[in-house]
Amino acid sequence: MQSARRWAGELLLRAPASLRSLRDLPLVGSWIHRLSHRILPRDQKVWARVETGPAQGLWLELNPRTGQSYVRGEVEIPLQKLLTERLRPGMIFYDLGANIGLFTLIAARLVGSGGKVFSFEPDQENAARLRRNVERNQFVNVTVVEAGVWSSSGNFDFVAADTQSPDRGVGTFIARESWRLGAPTKCFSLDDFTKITPAPHAIKCDVEGAEVEVILGAEKMLRDNFPWIVCETHSEANDWKVRETLSRIGYNLEDLDHSHILARR
Repeated sequence: MQSARRWAGELLLRAPASLRSLRDLPLVGSWIHRLSHRILPRDQKVWARVETGPAQGLWLELNPRTGQSYVRGEVEIPLQKLLTERLRPGMIFYDLGANIGLFTLIAARLVGSGGKVFSFEPDQENAARLRRNVERNQFVNVTVVEAGVWSSSGNFDFVAADTQSPDRGVGTFIARESWRLGAPTKCFSLDDFTKITPAPHAIKCDVEGAEVEVILGAEKMLRDNFPWIVCETHSEANDWKVRETLSRIGYNLEDLDHSHILARR
């Protein structure tokens, strides 16, 4: 049964868009949807290699329902291109909000054995999957930090993504006064973290709305080292505050795309 599910998962992962679009048809689509969920559980994963782009040849453990863009090398192409252009052997790279680790793996390849990647991921399931991806690709220059990044170090309430989300990419930390229930989860400020580990040459920040808190907890480290930063902002208010804070520290800013800021001295 498991081998049949694996075969079906690999088939779905590589199915052309025209075939997958049948799920959107009236009547037929609902039947296909029910059948696919009977054959493939929602949490089914398969191993696949990225076919093109900077991640070509890397192995990823993917959900066959959502992993097609990973296989085709189409996930956040401007960010993949930026890492390829700017990361060099021997660099130290911080991946904040690593999820399943696509950018961690690209960075690990680019910085080489003389470099180091610190990959932060607070969601337990994502962190476990991230470790499996790192191990499958045999990278020994990656440290997975199962924790979030915040303006101070300590335990903060984290609400994981809904189980209906196949790749659990939208977990968030919440204010203490929120009505939502979160699980106490370890967080570091980068100012504290870099007291015991090497400071980064480069940072990727995708932390689902916590980007302002991340920067506020890293001001000393940023002033002392000025790593270049690519940061995704998740609201207009956060975008304004991130720009204001980084400019005050001494960074020059440019837009990488509609949601990413590139900051460098």
